Amino acid sequence: MSVSIACTTRCCARALRTSPRPLFAPQSTICPYQRRTPPSRRHESTSAAPTNPKIATIVDQISQLTLLETADLVSNLKSKLNIPDLPMGGFASGPAAAAAPPPAAEEEEAAPAAQEKTLFTLTLKSFDAAAKPKIIKEIKSMLGLSLVESKKFVEGAPKMMKEGVPKEEGEKIVETMKGLGGVVGMD
Repeated sequence: MSVSIACTTRCCARALRTSPRPLFAPQSTICPYQRRTPPSRRHESTSAAPTNPKIATIVDQISQLTLLETADLVSNLKSKLNIPDLPMGGFASGPAAAAAPPPAAEEEEAAPAAQEKTLFTLTLKSFDAAAKPKIIKEIKSMLGLSLVESKKFVEGAPKMMKEGVPKEEGEKIVETMKGLGGVVGMD
């Protein structure tokens, strides 16, 4: 919305005549049509807050690093603090990613854990042609696919169904699919 200069001048002059305020009052309080000054920005408002000088020097040093140096810093901090590399978003953000153990913290105990596998990958290997509709319905309900997607999935066998499935749940799925006429492998 644009206001003409003449209109602004008349409005301000009228406000000056009728206002009991002194003439040296800030112009923004006198003229309602004048644009307000933008509020201070976040980085300007936090600079006045008292900070630890040690942290301030570290922040200054980090802000002067190049992108490659920053990437090296992040990888070194992750290894020193035992922070696992977790992918951002995508398919791994589901429950399978939450069940994965942190690799850096348990490297010493990896040998006993490898002997006793707790999470399995289920693969639809084959199925009876007569049981195809039942298999499609079961895949649809199990994986949450549409009917067309589940049909393409079943016809594309052998295909991986699920990853990171606990042993008990995997055995249930294998028995269910076996009862319907499908062959599912637990790897």
